[in-house]
Amino acid sequence: MLSLWTLLVSIIGIAALAQGKSSTGDSILVVLEPSLKRDNFSIFFNGLEDRGYDLTFRAPKDVKPEVIEDDRAQFSHVILFAPETKTFSQDITPQSLVSLLSLNTNLLLALSPKQTMLTSLAPEFSLIPPPPGTPLLSHFPARDTPATVIPVPVTSTSPLLTPSLPPVWFSGVPFALSNNPLLVPILNAPAESFAADSDSNAGADAVLDAAEKGGEGLWAGSQLALVVGFQALHGARATWAGGVDLFSDEFAKKELPSGGKSGNEPFAADVAAWTFQESLVLRIDSVAHHRVNETVPGETYTTNDNVVFSAHISRFDPRTSTWEPFSGIKDLQLEFTMLDPHIRTALLPVPGKPGKYSVTFRVPDRHGVFKFVVDYKRKGWTHLHSATVVPVVPPRHDGYPRFLSSAWPYYAGAMSTSIGFFIFSVLWLAGDNQELKKKTTKGE
Repeated sequence: MLSLWTLLVSIIGIAALAQGKSSTGDSILVVLEPSLKRDNFSIFFNGLEDRGYDLTFRAPKDVKPEVIEDDRAQFSHVILFAPETKTFSQDITPQSLVSLLSLNTNLLLALSPKQTMLTSLAPEFSLIPPPPGTPLLSHFPARDTPATVIPVPVTSTSPLLTPSLPPVWFSGVPFALSNNPLLVPILNAPAESFAADSDSNAGADAVLDAAEKGGEGLWAGSQLALVVGFQALHGARATWAGGVDLFSDEFAKKELPSGGKSGNEPFAADVAAWTFQESLVLRIDSVAHHRVNETVPGETYTTNDNVVFSAHISRFDPRTSTWEPFSGIKDLQLEFTMLDPHIRTALLPVPGKPGKYSVTFRVPDRHGVFKFVVDYKRKGWTHLHSATVVPVVPPRHDGYPRFLSSAWPYYAGAMSTSIGFFIFSVLWLAGDNQELKKKTTKGE
């Protein structure tokens, strides 16, 4: 019996180790350009396999395996390392890549200075690439590499990156970003860098002329992005990198001008973990609402009722591939809305109850169809949205108090009028009629 139990525990342990680390699946399709050898990215690909992913490789023009078959995504994630490929097979089109996002398939895409299908797709994600043939250049710091191979400091404070990463080597094109709240900047260009069609110092004159003229001609400075994430409202993620060499073994092993190893390897691992929904993944497990001192949810609520609303939130842990209660959100809010929010209040964690957030509030003095709305959107984190519809009704006829303190002036007015009318009637009926007496006397 003991040996059977030991065998069962071993099988469960092996199954847990074999489980993928992503919250959406462990299958990855890698579309690799023929000019790029798999061995040149062995550190990145081996790191994914060590974390439990199942990688399938194909060329851009290969027909099988298809990315979408019978309107169903065949892989949980797709890596497109084909920055210079202009024509793909029929199953890889701008429309199919957008459809993959709607099917909750995550994308990791790399570009190059050449004009390709992916370059034309970038504006659909609110990314504006420079004109073709204009890579990012920088002559600082002094180094023995071409001006197009740049050590970029990792200045982002995003929680998706490991803190205090060393600079990363980059070679490729930058992006200008539009005001899209779904964009997640990951790596920005150095302040002294610029995009030009020449790697000599003559390109600096073109940047100076563009700066004096203003407008779209200026492609320089830290406002440009090199690696950008895009997160759809339903949770699917796409990451755009301006150059595929960022993930290569050469850049991972390349020494920095100041000495020391570059941060390309941990940076690429962090980017892949976020793109494939390993990190910063949240979900709302359940919501509940009821009156104070009750436990059953109310089918309707009456104006001025005291209501308790609670939500249970969990976070995906890639180390164990499980969802665990998460109480780390400090700025979560609840809205009680009817067209517009009538109440907006903080939804705070409950001490001693991991993952539970709760708040008590009074229903506004207005009846109608209301909604409990939780809408949490922070860059890098999964968007949390929950809406629960409840009707709010006025009190029943026997639900009002017998006397209202605010109506005492009206009560006093009505009572005084009634008493005055009664006294007047008594005096009128019981009083003497002098005219009637005079007529009676004359008649006699």
